[in-house]
Order: sequence, then C-alpha cells, then structure tokens
Amino acid sequence: MNLHGVGHAFGDGAPLFTDVDLTLHRGSVCAVVGPSGSGKSTLLAVVAGMVTPRFGQVARAAGTRVGWVFQNPHGVPRRTALDHVSLAFLAAGASRVEADRRARALLDRFDLTPRVGARFAELSGGEAQRLMLARGIAAEPDVLLVDEPTAQLDRRTAAEVNRVIGSLADHGTAVLVATHDDATRDACDDVLDLGEHR
Repeated sequence: MNLHGVGHAFGDGAPLFTDVDLTLHRGSVCAVVGPSGSGKSTLLAVVAGMVTPRFGQVARAAGTRVGWVFQNPHGVPRRTALDHVSLAFLAAGASRVEADRRARALLDRFDLTPRVGARFAELSGGEAQRLMLARGIAAEPDVLLVDEPTAQLDRRTAAEVNRVIGSLADHGTAVLVATHDDATRDACDDVLDLGEHR
C-alpha cells in the first residue's frame, strides 16, 4: 500500500497533516507519532479506507485486507483467551483442533501461554492488549493498524505490550502503529512524524 501526498482536514479547518508519502511493506512495523491533534488516528482511518483524504492518493491493491486493534481492548468477558484467537482461524475454515493448535502457538509468541484458559474478564490490561494483537495477527490481514496500544496502561504493563510490538511484522503483515509512547516508537522499524507534516 502506498500513500502519495496525502493530507486531510475536517470541514473548513486547517489541515491536520499534509504531504504524507508512505509505503507500507509486508514484514515491517512503522510508528506514527506527533503531537496531540496531529491526526494519528485519522491517518489510520485513511489507510483503512474509512476516511477519504482531502489531498493526495492512497494506492491500495484490490482485495487488501486491513485489521485494526483499537486503543481499548474489547473482548467477550466469559470467553477464554484461546477462544478469542481460535475464532479467527475457525472463520477461515480451519477445524476446531487445527484452530486451537494454531491459536496456542500464536498465544505463545505473545507470552500468553499461561493465560490460554483464562476468561477475557480475568486478564490484566497488558494481557488483554497482547491478546488483541494476537487476534489481529490471527486474522492474517495484509495491513494491521494499531491505535495507541499503551495509552491506557501503566508503565510496567505498557512494557509488556511494547515487547511484542516489534514481533508483529514476523507474520508478514505491514503494521502501522499510532503512538505517543517513546518506547513503542523505539520498538518499531520506522517512524512517521506527523509533526513534520503540518
């Protein structure tokens, strides 16, 4: 996916950002940073195709699958961590046995093996956010958007999430992470600073 000269403004307001050129490569993680109000979440919405940019173009291959992990993790309180990830594989046609096997392997990569049988309501904030990242990868999107993954977490819990951010690209997905957290930015391969595109 490529962005060429992309900018956006709402109504008659000043542009949030302008002249953004960005290529999202499979197997890479790019951080989107910038001051509050610079349009980080808006840029993610542009990449997702939910917002049409006021300026520039987004070149998206036909059939591009986009996943989104939101700032606040949402799950089914009584469903286990395993259920949340297995569902993506079941939806793709895997048998229950195969879906669970693949889900366990993925949960292990996100340091969640001890919590496989825990219900979502029993998970800590960091565990819940890592589970959402694992579920996002399980859906096998071409592009995964991650919006402020540590914004609601304390420093220790945020560190748990940041440890797995860098591994997201290992699954061959292009990952775009909107963040204000320096540690999250440092866990990424590349950085786009919207503060430089005002």
